[in-house]
Amino acid sequence: MLWNTLLLALRAIRRNLMRSFLTILGIVIGVAAVITMVTLGNGATQSVSDQISSMGSNLLMLRPGQRFGPGAEGAPNFKLADAEAIRNQIGSAQAVAPVVSKTVTAVYQARNWSTVVTGSSNDYFRAGNWELSAGRSFSEAEERSGKAVCVIGETVRDKLFGRQNPVGSEIRIKQFACEVIGLLKPKGQSAMGSDQDDTVVMPLRTVQRRLTGSQDVNRLTVSVREGASIDAVKDQLTLLLRERRKVGGNEEDDFRVMDTRQIAEALTGTTRVLTMLLGAVAAVSLLVGGIGIMNIMLVSVTERTREIGIRLAIGALEREVLLQFLIEAVVLSSLGGLIGIALATGASIALAGAMGVPYLFDPGINLLSFLFSAAIGVIFGFFPARRAAGLNPIDALRHE
Repeated sequence: MLWNTLLLALRAIRRNLMRSFLTILGIVIGVAAVITMVTLGNGATQSVSDQISSMGSNLLMLRPGQRFGPGAEGAPNFKLADAEAIRNQIGSAQAVAPVVSKTVTAVYQARNWSTVVTGSSNDYFRAGNWELSAGRSFSEAEERSGKAVCVIGETVRDKLFGRQNPVGSEIRIKQFACEVIGLLKPKGQSAMGSDQDDTVVMPLRTVQRRLTGSQDVNRLTVSVREGASIDAVKDQLTLLLRERRKVGGNEEDDFRVMDTRQIAEALTGTTRVLTMLLGAVAAVSLLVGGIGIMNIMLVSVTERTREIGIRLAIGALEREVLLQFLIEAVVLSSLGGLIGIALATGASIALAGAMGVPYLFDPGINLLSFLFSAAIGVIFGFFPARRAAGLNPIDALRHE
């Protein structure tokens, strides 16, 4: 009986293909929108997580002041001795890199490019998970003497040298020439939106003497040993720096310690909330599609009143008529769900490539969207089906 009812439902749908397609269009759009939004949101979350990981694992960043911007202006900068104290007194610190940054214009022959010069030590490369694609890092003699050597990022290489190997060449930074001794492997965009490859790294003493003119250090980057407690290291750093910076017992810290885990949790949490919000907005179109199915099914009941009366008159049971129209609604909504999944897959792959985020197939959201579309067919198809099953056979046969 169920098979015959299904055949009758498919035959009725096939009789009005265009109307059936327009009926399920709302379901198709709703399912495709929900899956696409959630898939792209998951890809964006993964992309942010990868970008945070590229900054370095188990990484702590120390900056003067308690907040960004003008509020941090009154706090004193760090000193090189602070980095040495951390290296000597905190055993869980694997790499400690004092960092000074300044925006300058780099020049090579007829080309120039505005970039960020970072002064630090070889610990900067270890802490930040930087790898060299060509050349070498600084020698101890170059770091001690403040020699004019540099390691450049991929963006700087592209802007100044094109595709040629820059190692061994000299670029001009302000009034002095700097020998390029290494090229960093590309990392791409950071989680904050900046280009990590747009950088020139020099020995700390070189930048302090030739660019900043002071012994101050803008920030400290500390990499924690694998297996060590990051929270414990943060507490140790706080106590050590409060002592060195002579912060009183009742006074607030004049520095902040940022954990890449916290940054990752904050950013990925934001993308997840936005994904849920976009998915919820897109799900509204599923309800609109369900209303469209109910509307068309009511029209179909009115058009086929005489057919229903004949079936009831020759012995069809009310539940059989109810089941026929209910199956029609479920088939329509399920078909819309399948088409929506196929459309969403293609759209997600295309948009993920255009946005530069990974495509992550989520079987859960695909299955949930399909089941939800089928449930919409049951919910919004029940009333028209109940109306069809409740027709009086005599009145139905009299219907013109």
